[in-house]
This record gives sequence, C-alpha cells and structure tokens, in this order.
Amino acid sequence: MNQYKDFATELVEMLGNENVKIDEPMKKHTSFRVGGPVDILITPQSFEQVKGAIKFCRKNLIPYFIMGNGSNLLVKDGGVRGVIIKLCNLDKIETKEERITAQGGVLLSRVSNEAVKNCLTGFEFASGIPGSVGGALTMNAGAYNGEVSQVIENALVIDKEGNLITLNKEQLELGYRISSIMKKNYTVLEATFKFNKGDYEKIIGRINDLTRRRREKQPLEYPSAGSTFKRPEGYFAAKLIEDSGLKGVHVGDAEVSKKHSGFIINKGNAAAKDILDLIQIVKDTVKEKFNVDLHTEVMIIGEDI
Repeated sequence: MNQYKDFATELVEMLGNENVKIDEPMKKHTSFRVGGPVDILITPQSFEQVKGAIKFCRKNLIPYFIMGNGSNLLVKDGGVRGVIIKLCNLDKIETKEERITAQGGVLLSRVSNEAVKNCLTGFEFASGIPGSVGGALTMNAGAYNGEVSQVIENALVIDKEGNLITLNKEQLELGYRISSIMKKNYTVLEATFKFNKGDYEKIIGRINDLTRRRREKQPLEYPSAGSTFKRPEGYFAAKLIEDSGLKGVHVGDAEVSKKHSGFIINKGNAAAKDILDLIQIVKDTVKEKFNVDLHTEVMIIGEDI
C-alpha cells in the first residue's frame, strides 16, 4: 500500500503534473532493467525545485532518495517507499574557453561530445560511461586510467537541509569510488570541469579506440550496471571472479558475463533477487577461494517482496 500517495497532490502543485509519477516501476529507470515501484517519482526542472522537494520531504518525514541516470543502481523487487528525486531534467551545459559547466543530470556522453566539439582533451575516458555528471562525481567514476578527479574544478551541491554549497576540488575529497558528496549525503546540482586544448583528430582517435575496446571486452548488448564490484586493493575483481570459475554462472536470467566476469548481466527476465543472489554467490566463492572480500560498486536500494 502506497502510504505516501496523498502527498502527490502537493508535489504536483510544486513541480507540475508531468514531473510527478505514482507507483512508477523502477525497471524503467535503471540500466539493469529490474526493480519494483517507487511510491512517488519526481523529476524537478530547476535547482529551486530540487531544494523545495528536499525540504518538503524532510518537513513531512517522507524518506527520499536522489538518483541520476540509474546506471549504477539496483532497485529491489519490492520497490522503494517514499520519494525518488530523479535529476534527469537538470540538463543544461555551457562551455567557456577550457571549462565546461554541466548540471547534475547531464549525461557524461554529452560532456564528452561538448569537449570534442571544442577540441578539449582530458575527458576521453568518460565517453562510454553511461552515467550522469552528478553520479559520476559522487563516486569519482573512472575508466581506462582516467577518472573525474583529474578534470573536476568545483561543484555546486545541496545538503540535506537544503543549503547550497560550492566545493572546490580539495573539498570534494575524491578517492577510489568515494567523495565527500557520498560521505555527507550531498546532491550535485552542477559541476565545472577544466580541460586542456588538444588536437581534434587525436581526441576522436582516442575515443574511437576506447569505444572499440569497450565493445570487444564488455557485454554492452545486455542490461547491467557496469562493473558490479569495486577493485579490491592489490587485486582485480574480474580476475578473482574468473579464477574462481564463476564465468557464466547464473541465477535465473542473472549471469556472470562470459565476456567480462566483472559484469553481472540481465539476460532478459532477471529479477532483482536473482542479481542479488548471484552477487552473494560471487562474494562467498571469492572469499572461500582467495580470502578476499568483494564489495559492490553498484548501489542497492529498496525492499524485498
């Protein structure tokens, strides 16, 4: 039973009917294509609306969760109680000389395209990462020896009380899949990246090379959340999983990819429970064989059925 449905009317007045959905299936909003319904999903159009939504939820004691593109999110089959604030409509982007400022809902691919258009180098590594600016900054996303910390200059965030705060690079405390944003439960409204001028042909060549490598090595044809596990210190998660004989192991339609064992994929009709059960099998097996603890990179929210 959706105990928060009665609050939807006030949220519609605040955000407009088109930006409020009741009992919305989260499988529509995550790259894993699984997940039960959230009581209320809202998509604010401005910083002020985000601020208003957070204050409204806190005032009415409504649990809330803020998401970006859903590319690193696993929602359980029972769904999510309360409100999910999805930042997809914070999608403005601006370039001034060697700096690109992008709102939290802008996809990394758009930032990459903007950099290419302006002959700016330093963001090639992110061209194939499916996340948003907010999510990428929160977890200091990276690939192919590049990460957000190398190019970020500052960020505008909002805290749990609705205060706007500008954080410089040092204050962001960016480490391996961690940041002060994650530690303090901030929400990224906007980020400014600083690049260097580069050669257009070299930038395009690097992006094309990384795109080819991704297609060859990653199971991009199936729904997933990218790398399922963080890299344990001194090891590679994918190698530990492969050396444990887990490639191709499946629970229902959830499978450890035969192409890249660091990915758990949805081969069609997996439930969130299938993915979670498979994650546990991988963790237990790697622990037993190598005495290494694996930790998920993907964020898990919601309730079981």
